[in-house]
Amino acid sequence: MSRIGNNPISIPEGVTVEVKDNLITVKGKLGELTQEFSGVSIKVEDGNVEVSRPSDSKDHKAKHGLYRSLVANMTEGVSKGWAKELELVGVGYRASNQGQKLDLALGFSHNIVIELAPEVKVETISEKGKNPIIKLSSFDKQLVGQVAAKIRSFRKPEPYKGKGIKFVGEQLRRKAGKSA
Repeated sequence: MSRIGNNPISIPEGVTVEVKDNLITVKGKLGELTQEFSGVSIKVEDGNVEVSRPSDSKDHKAKHGLYRSLVANMTEGVSKGWAKELELVGVGYRASNQGQKLDLALGFSHNIVIELAPEVKVETISEKGKNPIIKLSSFDKQLVGQVAAKIRSFRKPEPYKGKGIKFVGEQLRRKAGKSA
């Protein structure tokens, strides 16, 4: 039994949800998101969105929880938005941005310049004595996570000193170094 899929999704104020054929569209003050779905039926009734499945087959059960979570993330995204923060740990690691271009100095022979999607807002914070922080925010949770994972992949945190790009609040598994 899908416990997540059975929960109704309440629609916040200022958000409209439309279902046509196999496409759900969620519009809000921050933007508009669409998602295709199959194997489930989605109904919008008196301020709630309900996802139901036709049978108890394994495929229908899996899609029931999946599409309920996707629709919930879409409704929260267009009303409040999603944000991720990345921290650059290491001597000489720097980040700066000009509009949608993010410039990263990560100890390579050259800087890495990445052009971000227009839906993602980027902000860099560099304070003296503290690690630089990159703030990513958007109404699309999948896009924010994908961009954050791409930036993190340039220099993943290593287990001995902890240098690299990590999420703020992420606990790294540290290893002991050589013992003399």
